[in-house]
Amino acid sequence: MEVIHLREDYIKLGQALKAAGFVGSGLEAKIVIQDGLVKVNGTVETQRGKKLTAGDLVEYNGNNIKIEA
Repeated sequence: MEVIHLREDYIKLGQALKAAGFVGSGLEAKIVIQDGLVKVNGTVETQRGKKLTAGDLVEYNGNNIKIEA
């Protein structure tokens, strides 16, 4: 599980996928999110700009990202 420590109040979903190395570009993040392949806290999320805050859990392609303060 990848852990992302927030520098601000939130990180956007597309940025989190890139920061964790799960996608190679913003375009790739946009595609996998719009295709319904990403879950946030167990629910499919289709908004690339979804704001993630401490405690959120992202799932993509069998990998997880935990957002921490």
